[in-house]
Amino acid sequence: MRRIAITAAVAALALTTGCGAADMTRQASPFANARGAKTVTLSVQSWVGAQSDAAVAQYILEHKLGYRVDTVQVDEVPAWDALSQGRVDALLEDWGHPEQEKRYVEEKGTVAPGGGLGVTGHIGWFVPTYLAKQHPDITDWRNLDKYAPLFRTAESGGKGQLMDGSPSYVTNDKALVKNLKLDYQVVFAGSEAAQITQIKRFAKEKKPFLTYWYAPQWLFEKVPMTEVRLPPHKEGCDADPAKVACGYPHTPLKKYLNADFAKSGGEAAAFLQKFRWTTEDQNEVSLMIAEQKLSPAEAAEKWVDSHPSVWKKWLP
Repeated sequence: MRRIAITAAVAALALTTGCGAADMTRQASPFANARGAKTVTLSVQSWVGAQSDAAVAQYILEHKLGYRVDTVQVDEVPAWDALSQGRVDALLEDWGHPEQEKRYVEEKGTVAPGGGLGVTGHIGWFVPTYLAKQHPDITDWRNLDKYAPLFRTAESGGKGQLMDGSPSYVTNDKALVKNLKLDYQVVFAGSEAAQITQIKRFAKEKKPFLTYWYAPQWLFEKVPMTEVRLPPHKEGCDADPAKVACGYPHTPLKKYLNADFAKSGGEAAAFLQKFRWTTEDQNEVSLMIAEQKLSPAEAAEKWVDSHPSVWKKWLP
């Protein structure tokens, strides 16, 4: 899953729709030709955690370091292509793309590691905690077929529904359902925002649901969910996407920079390499954007004003 100010309206739209991102890798920054301008272009992903990274990075780059910042919303794999081509300078939240890392970092040298984000990500299958309390054995994947009738929907074709977000996200769910021989159908909500809407609706009515979800994510504070234990993840168990039969790993999220930008990006590159915060920091900003309905810029300003001891360490 992965990425500041063209105009406030455009930025707000990109950060609040949560839709599957269009591939805008061919779009250059509107600031690119400004004579003498200090500019940075960030790749921003459609989920709110990554949007929080970008919003805070934007605010500090613009208000503390004097840069103009542009964002381009790009899906996860195209974001690597854009980064390699120099159409974006930085990607702040990568959930693990070993094929792209090997191609662009190790072989071509066009992308450089930017260090850890400080947040560990984990994808899994979750049920609402109120359902797990009613049926404690539902949290073992081997018992899921027993409960499949609870999860049937009009979209799942007589099978239990496993709700996913966007097909562009990191997901092995179709292969898992097939290889674990489960009586379920993966149904894509289309985006994080649409998935959240459905989860909230089910929770309000105390209905059963089984969903692909991930941490860190602010929604856990509003809708408590319990993870379903999938077969344990082991190194290499997901190497062949068609044969995956194991759960998802815990992934330290990483940043990546365009290699030329990493060398010649000055204070901006140095700042982005030092940018490192906690799950709690990210969730604080995400909650302000998603629940309190602050604009990303407002949320970033509020966070920056109240956490100077954190972000001042990132300044070059």
